Amino acid sequence: MSFREFIKSRVFWRQLGLAMVIGVAVILILIIWLNIYTRHGQSRPTPEIRGLSISEAERVTDKNRMKLQIIDSVYTTLVPRGCIAEQNPLPGHRVKKGRTIKATINAFNPEMVAVPDLVGLPRRQALSMIETAGLQIGQLNYVPDLTVDYVLKQTIHGREVSPGDSVQKGMVVDLVLGRGLSSQRTTLPRLTGYTLEQARNEILSASLNLGAYVFDASVLTHDDSLNAFVFKQNPEYRSEATVQLGSAVYIWLTTDSLKMPADTINADTLTIPDDDDSGQPVTDPSDSR
Repeated sequence: MSFREFIKSRVFWRQLGLAMVIGVAVILILIIWLNIYTRHGQSRPTPEIRGLSISEAERVTDKNRMKLQIIDSVYTTLVPRGCIAEQNPLPGHRVKKGRTIKATINAFNPEMVAVPDLVGLPRRQALSMIETAGLQIGQLNYVPDLTVDYVLKQTIHGREVSPGDSVQKGMVVDLVLGRGLSSQRTTLPRLTGYTLEQARNEILSASLNLGAYVFDASVLTHDDSLNAFVFKQNPEYRSEATVQLGSAVYIWLTTDSLKMPADTINADTLTIPDDDDSGQPVTDPSDSR
């Protein structure tokens, strides 16, 4: 039988039709299997497990048909020891059923670090060494001395500590510095628009202390507190204003851009609201102090 006769025969067309049916069936099966395997279009928000114990977190993830995997441990004061400190994906992130939530727990025993030798160092170098050692910067207390802005003592909770002393990581170190024998003063920084961390760094860089800080009613979550910016400060900024070394600066923060002063360039004409919306101080949960 010639090729032309073969392709005209019933056998050829029957086999071709059968092959097409099988091909379509295989494609349909693959599509259905992929939809089932990938759960296309099916997602659910990840639950909040931060602050829960491991057993509680496992119950929550099981209830949401997800899995829990502990990948690391850190030491923090934000949650109790042995509880979930961090999670990935974050709460509310939509994922497929069966997704593994990777978690970091708060260590049962705090990490210890050695206190650096700060006495005799200039303020800027001492602040850098405190952060490098895994400690936090506390109050800058100025006393009359021949030196200006040099560390005279280093204390933790009011107790003088010696270089090499083992303390808990994250402890707050206060410094006693010299301010000279005269009334040494420093320029007051302008903090409008800065986040809390940025404002804190500016205040410390000016040899001042961060006093109380107040979040207004627009700050509802921890993420809000990280994104909030300063809209008011006391003492108010003036281009020629100076204050005594070690003075406290108080700030008010918001996430409402409408509270930003209209004139953010000429501070002498700055008009700042008398009070925040709530009138009540809200402590930042990330502030270990």
